[in-house]
Amino acid sequence: MEALTKAEERVMQILWKLKKAFVKDVIEEMEEPRPPYNTISSVVRILVEKGFVDFKAYGRTYEYFPKVSKLQYKKFTFGQMLKNYFDGSYETMVSYMVDEEQISDSEISKIKEIIDQK
Repeated sequence: MEALTKAEERVMQILWKLKKAFVKDVIEEMEEPRPPYNTISSVVRILVEKGFVDFKAYGRTYEYFPKVSKLQYKKFTFGQMLKNYFDGSYETMVSYMVDEEQISDSEISKIKEIIDQK
């Protein structure tokens, strides 16, 4: 698996939400100003080439759907972030979040509960 560009990830977020869609449906889900049809069509074709999306053809019209689940991609991107920014260490990552006050006391308590349950 490889990392997606911002444009590709934006399209994937919409496909994950809709489950299946035509290019026009993807565009309708985007905020204004919406990109041109050809731009989104190109992004979707790239996602097909990368193996993230598949399609069903209805003549010359294509309905697209995710081949890679949101959970699969989340695991991949989280693993990459952990490896690239925290040397693969959960301890370093959590220390960073605590030091930067990214985690509240109540969240720390909930994390401790989750760890204790495991």
